Amino acid sequence: MAYDEDLANRVRELVGREPGVTERRMFGGLAMMLRGNMSVVVRGAGGLMVRVDPADAEAALAEPGAGATVMRGRPMRGWVTVDPAACERDADLARWVDRGVRSARALPAK
Repeated sequence: MAYDEDLANRVRELVGREPGVTERRMFGGLAMMLRGNMSVVVRGAGGLMVRVDPADAEAALAEPGAGATVMRGRPMRGWVTVDPAACERDADLARWVDRGVRSARALPAK
């Protein structure tokens, strides 16, 4: 399944001013990389995968439309999956993208 191009363009607009942003196709979607670290992924299955500080994961998971990210049957620590409906409003999308960018920015460059 291809990722949502409209959502990808909206995410691009939000991360476009960040220095060191690149894109990479992965996980059936489009990952926004910040200095070599994934920050936000536009998922092929819809919605987003967002990097979060593990210390803030519980609060992120409590938000509407957020759920644990599971890969190969295992939860991914430091990641939250966001349903497409929770990304429809520009303010909601900006909040999620900002969270992913802040989390990736805190990591050492690769």
